[in-house]
Amino acid sequence: MIHSLTIKILSILILFGACSTQAYNDAEYFVSEKSKELNFPFSDASIVGNIIYVSGQVGTEPGTRKIVDGGINAETIQILNNIEMILNDLGSNSDKIFKCLCMLEDINDYTEMNKAYTMFFNSRRNLPSRSTFAGSGLALGAKIEIECWATK
Repeated sequence: MIHSLTIKILSILILFGACSTQAYNDAEYFVSEKSKELNFPFSDASIVGNIIYVSGQVGTEPGTRKIVDGGINAETIQILNNIEMILNDLGSNSDKIFKCLCMLEDINDYTEMNKAYTMFFNSRRNLPSRSTFAGSGLALGAKIEIECWATK
């Protein structure tokens, strides 16, 4: 009885392990031409099945390492526009975003960030789920970094 149960449990674990390996092996990686020129050590997005995982973005002008001027509002809008461009390159768009993770350099920027975020997603009937937290030392001196998940 115990031997049979052990074999069943091991079989289930092997099955789950095979499934997770299969998903990893089926991952596609997207790096735009602009990102290739900047030589960042990560992909713009990874695609597994029908899900696009957009890497964390900071508010840079496209094709540069320069953060836009204008503070948290301008950075937030620029990030979301950059994410839209990545999704468009992959045949998707911001209407298909279902999850966002916002990382603020200073939690006191939450209200202003939220205004810009809301303005971007204003026309959507269903807003993406979202998590927001603050840390310090974001890339390139950014005030905010956002990563999103979307469907194809």
